[in-house]
Amino acid sequence: MYSEKVMDHFTNPRNVGEIENADGVGTVGNPKCGDIMRIFLKIDDGIITDVKFKTFGCGAAIATSSMATEMVKGKSIEDALKLTNKAVAEALDGLPAVKMHCSLLAEQALKEALEDYFNKNNIPLPEGFTKPDVEHDED
Repeated sequence: MYSEKVMDHFTNPRNVGEIENADGVGTVGNPKCGDIMRIFLKIDDGIITDVKFKTFGCGAAIATSSMATEMVKGKSIEDALKLTNKAVAEALDGLPAVKMHCSLLAEQALKEALEDYFNKNNIPLPEGFTKPDVEHDED
């Protein structure tokens, strides 16, 4: 059902924890499935120098949080804004259809954290800034 990469990121998640005085924090949740994700960003000169997450949820939610943080660490804000749920799922060698909402939550949490960073620093949201709607079947 799950790829080896999903299982690896679930059993050995990367970047777990919190960043005190984070430059951006994004929290998303879905009451239907109970998954809650929080992503913390440290940004220096437009580069995500550190990223941590705390996720309450299923194995796929933890794995997608872990992979998303790995994919944006060390990247520019502009590159991080391009991260999509499909890219996260592909990096994990796929997710079952009923778990694709977990990758949407990871994308949404990252974008919430970036939006928080923009707001805290009085930076206008980039043109075309969007956050995905999280719709899915119940687990």
